[in-house]
Formats: sequence, C-alpha cells, structure tokens
Amino acid sequence: MLTFALAVFFLLITPGPGVLTTAGVGAGFGRAAGLRFVAGLFVGTNLVAFAVISGLAAIVFSVPEVRAVLVWASAAFFVYLAAKIALSGAKVAFMETASAPGFVGGLLLQFINPKAYAVNNLLFSGYAFWPESLTVEVALKLLIVNAIWIPVHLIWLTAGVTLKRLNLAPGAQRAINVGMALSLLAVVGLAAFSQA
Repeated sequence: MLTFALAVFFLLITPGPGVLTTAGVGAGFGRAAGLRFVAGLFVGTNLVAFAVISGLAAIVFSVPEVRAVLVWASAAFFVYLAAKIALSGAKVAFMETASAPGFVGGLLLQFINPKAYAVNNLLFSGYAFWPESLTVEVALKLLIVNAIWIPVHLIWLTAGVTLKRLNLAPGAQRAINVGMALSLLAVVGLAAFSQA
C-alpha cells in the first residue's frame, strides 16, 4: 500500500495539464477562482477514475476513430496552451482569459487530459495490494488517491497565487513560462507516444 501511495504522490506532483492550469488560474485569478476550478478538476478526475475502473474508457478508446479524435483534440488544446504560456513574454501568465475557467472548465479539462487517463489506468490496473478483495482494494485506492490529490492540487494553486505576488525579474518570469510550456508539451509527447 505504501508503494501505491508513493506512486500516486509522484504521478500527481509532476507537472501535467491539471496542476499547471491550477497554478495558472491561481496566478491569473486568485485563490477563490482557483478553488472553484480545483473543485471541477476533482469531480472530473474521479469521473475519469470511474470510467477507467468500470472499463468504459477502454471501450471508448477501443474505437480507433474516437481515440484518434480525442488524442488529437487534447494534443491541439495543450499545444495551444503551451504556446500561450511560452509566448506570454516576461509576464508570468500561465493562461490569459477574460474570466476564470471555473468549475465547468476544471471538469471538462479532465475529460481531455491524457495524463488523467494514463495515471488512473496505471494506478487502478497495477499496484495490487489487497488480493482478498478487488472491491476493497479499489475503494482503498480511491481514498488514497483523493487524500493525496487534494493537497497536491492545493499546493499548486498556492504556488500560482504566490507566484503572482513575487514580482520576479523579466528573465526569471520568461524562464518559468518556457519551463511550464515545455512541461505541457512533454505531457502531450508522452500521451502521443503511449497511443503509438
């Protein structure tokens, strides 16, 4: 069970679309808007988990045309987001929009987030630790995942809110933007590689 918890922690703490946009909403719109966004991400990630656990995601992704459309749509969205981040210049601005994405934005992001499917698939199909009962193991895994997921996302939200207040030098701000953009592109690359 400890190995599972460590895997969850390291899979969730690494930059992906969910945590990067959480930091972005915090940096751009503050804590209250960020909490609404995180609430949507939370519901979305649990719906993705249930889709993976139930096999629904496997059925949907077993249709090559549907899988291709979803992969390319999510890749296009994340390339667009990465470009916005990287090209935002010396201003730390993970995402620039007129209004915060809110609960629905967070919910919808998880449905096109390739990392959400990959992480849930890895966690719920591997790391067996309760051979006596699959139901108990899945329930425990859901509890562990959520117990780690919530603070990890709140840490990223706090990082975004704090980053906005730091008033960093332009070069440092550019470096952060490029680093975040490259992280998003790495996630897209990994998703494309896993679909090959």
